[in-house]
Amino acid sequence: MKTSGALLVLLCCCLAETQLRGETISENDITHQGHSGEAENREKEVMGAAQRTEAAAPASTQQTCQPDIHTVLREMSALMVEQRVELRYTKTQMEAIETRLKASENKAKTVETRLRASEKTVEEQRVDLRQTEARLTASEKTVEEQRVDLRQTDARLTASERLVERFQSENEGMKLLIMFPTLTVNLNLTGSQVEELRREREKSRVSFSASLVTSGSETFGPFNKPTTLVYRHVFTNTGNAYNPNTGVFMAPVRGVYYFAVFLYGGGHASTQSGVTLHKNEEHVVIAYSHQPSHIYSSSNGASLLLEVGDVVYVKLWPNAWVHDSHNHHTTFSGHLLFPM
Repeated sequence: MKTSGALLVLLCCCLAETQLRGETISENDITHQGHSGEAENREKEVMGAAQRTEAAAPASTQQTCQPDIHTVLREMSALMVEQRVELRYTKTQMEAIETRLKASENKAKTVETRLRASEKTVEEQRVDLRQTEARLTASEKTVEEQRVDLRQTDARLTASERLVERFQSENEGMKLLIMFPTLTVNLNLTGSQVEELRREREKSRVSFSASLVTSGSETFGPFNKPTTLVYRHVFTNTGNAYNPNTGVFMAPVRGVYYFAVFLYGGGHASTQSGVTLHKNEEHVVIAYSHQPSHIYSSSNGASLLLEVGDVVYVKLWPNAWVHDSHNHHTTFSGHLLFPM
């Protein structure tokens, strides 16, 4: 192996020297173009020198180039070691780069998956938004239609109110004609006249009805003297002529009123049940009953002509009792039949 390398180096050196000599001869041939004889002599000398050089070259070249070949081989071995180390290092770096590249690719895939999911979510939100906008548009349309209907209803209501007011005015005139047939009433009443007639009409609406207790069960009496009964549970009190705190009715207008009383009691050998209706201080009628056992009821009523301010009330008969409960057995009622 070493001999082959030495021969290869020797061959390279000889070829280089021959090339240099050949180049020199060519230059001399160019510069001394006219001397052909000298050229031939020199060619013979060169060929002789080449033969002598080839004969002497193996020994001298083997002596001078052998150390250089070993040096070159050592340098080449060291260079190969360095290249192997560098190759291993480069391979390690390549493996690390490949690992990071794979991680980056995985991360990119994850990001892409999330992006697609986000895009899908955004698209779904867009669809929901479009649906919401459609519903909102429909709601706005419905609201606008309701507004139109409301305006139409208001217009119809206003027309109806005007018609009712006209009918009320005509009705008031007709009532006046009925109440005062001998008078000629002008149906073209002014607004103030209609309002006055309306107030008079409100005054003529008088009616009430009440019972003794609002809840539970209670017995009133017996007392040694007549005692005014206070009917606290009010069913109706149109005109507010009855006072549930005192039990007294006061006439707001002059007219004919009808009053009725109902009582409820328990049978007892020595105790009866009875109430009396009074106008001012005048005794009018009595509702009375007495039996030794079992429950019983009684009633009475009368029509009275009252002036404005007259009072009507009910008194418990002396040494008598009455009973009432949430069923409202014992009551006091009054109504204006017509004004006078």
